Amino acid sequence: MQVPAEITFNGISHSDYNEDFIRERIRRLDNMADDIISCRVVVERPHAHRHTGNPFRVRIELTLPKRKELVVDKERNVEPHVQLSTVVREAFEIMERKLKSTTQRRRGHVKVQVAEGESYAMVVRMFRDDGYAFIQTEDGQEFYVHKHSVLHDDFDRLEVGTEVRFMPEMGEEGPQASSAQIVAKPGSRMSAP
Repeated sequence: MQVPAEITFNGISHSDYNEDFIRERIRRLDNMADDIISCRVVVERPHAHRHTGNPFRVRIELTLPKRKELVVDKERNVEPHVQLSTVVREAFEIMERKLKSTTQRRRGHVKVQVAEGESYAMVVRMFRDDGYAFIQTEDGQEFYVHKHSVLHDDFDRLEVGTEVRFMPEMGEEGPQASSAQIVAKPGSRMSAP
């Protein structure tokens, strides 16, 4: 990892056990991909929460080359007997799967079914109230996406970090995407089973 990992605890007492556990999981990520630029982990207990119970939130952000970011945002209402380490482990398991998939795709080990002319990109800016977003391909090219260009009425499911496939085309204002479809969400928000 090029930049030392950053771990932040908000609304939770610091514990050497939890920090050591997180650092061990970060080392596992670092062993999976040797080109990780940075890793940031935020563990928190939100104050005002709409659910009952004892919510924990774990957010993991990995930065990879070519401005590629992977994000996992795991929130879970926790029963009194469930430890924070369980939620941390679940978040890191999601990140490991995402990193493995991304690394394999970047190395060409995974055959992705792409229709002729179709491209992949990640949402980099959202303007939800105005009904549009911008996506960026791995080579840095940006495309405008109107909410009506997102298949299955999924515009409201988009967020920064969501990976989409789309058909690139030239619009009146420049490059734009049509037939955009969600491929992978940046994180997982799950409630307790």
